[in-house]
Amino acid sequence: MSRLRYNRRQAVDHLCAACPPLARFIGACGPLGLRVEAGDGVFGALSRAIVYQQLSGRAAATIYRRFTGLFDEARPAPADVLRLDPARLRGAGLSRGKALAIRDLAARSLDGSLASMRRLGRLDDEDVIANLCRVRGIGPWTAQMFLIFNLGRPDVMPASDLGVQKGVRAVYGLAELPSPDEVLARTAHLAPFRSAASWYFWRAADTVLPA
Repeated sequence: MSRLRYNRRQAVDHLCAACPPLARFIGACGPLGLRVEAGDGVFGALSRAIVYQQLSGRAAATIYRRFTGLFDEARPAPADVLRLDPARLRGAGLSRGKALAIRDLAARSLDGSLASMRRLGRLDDEDVIANLCRVRGIGPWTAQMFLIFNLGRPDVMPASDLGVQKGVRAVYGLAELPSPDEVLARTAHLAPFRSAASWYFWRAADTVLPA
């Protein structure tokens, strides 16, 4: 487990000062619990993200366990994936699209078209997203999750995320679910710590707030 690349207290203090409705929720919710995991590297983090896409946590965890169980090492290397018969990926429960995506991820990891963790750490957010989205099956949302939870970037607002949208609706007392553009407009003042704000919006989506 790695630390955030920004000061936790400073982020929370800024959010509370910038936004009274969010400050009230933070007061009820408690300390920022966002954690960063960098130990799996780019291939490990993104292969896991691909497996988990559009699945419940329990189902995804089962398939991911079967996927890693295909290899001698708990954390398979890209070359290991490419040596494996693709049919075995399908047999572990991966859809055809996800199996192709993980193989493309492995190939790009080996040929250098996918940047290393160190190189990604030197790129700005938009360039990270552009690099990751070259991989089949990786879109802006997955890249934003990587920025928040693997690179520890401070100012990411995944406005298309349903949980964030539900949290924004709850915190601001909106009648309707906001669109991505509305989320970006309503949260612009939370910069430069919108990653921390996103974490609180995810919590708010699962919380019954007082009227």
